[in-house]
Amino acid sequence: MAIFSRLYKHVMRWSRHQYATYWLALVSFSESSFFLIPPDVMLAPMSLAKPQKAWFYAGVTTVSSVLGGLLGYFIGSYAFNVIEPWLVSLSYMDAFHHAEAWFEKWGFWAIFLAGFTPIPYKIFTIASGALGMALIPFIIGSTIGRGLRFFLVATLMRLGGENLEAKLHLWIDRIGWLTIVLALTAYFLLR
Repeated sequence: MAIFSRLYKHVMRWSRHQYATYWLALVSFSESSFFLIPPDVMLAPMSLAKPQKAWFYAGVTTVSSVLGGLLGYFIGSYAFNVIEPWLVSLSYMDAFHHAEAWFEKWGFWAIFLAGFTPIPYKIFTIASGALGMALIPFIIGSTIGRGLRFFLVATLMRLGGENLEAKLHLWIDRIGWLTIVLALTAYFLLR
């Protein structure tokens, strides 16, 4: 079944849309404080579609993400009681308590790692505000962590360019189905 290759064609077409950069900025901003979809999902195909603009897209993603992280920080500082039921309903409270423990132990390095890794960054932005982390180290750690991550993604896509885009088109259905099989296997093994 060619489900993933059809989806891939749509994603690549959307990544070339005239407003794609604005959508990238919006997703990057919102993901840092409340949205569930990581900006890499847009950054990678946009960088692949226009390799010459890959670093520009990484810059937009980084700045927007850090600004969204500031929103998360201020939510944690001033409105944690309001969003706590939301965290509970999304089953994020365990992650939030882990973030608290990380902040108590590592401080700056916790936000840096959360910015770079696939750990839900929004949990750490909210936790950093709720725990009263100093704002300047928060901004520096977020900028470095998010910047390294997004510029790495953009650089890999830029290096791959049109050749990678063509190869992905050939392999995307196999990769998609393999990912589903691996995810299901991991789910049943870890359950």
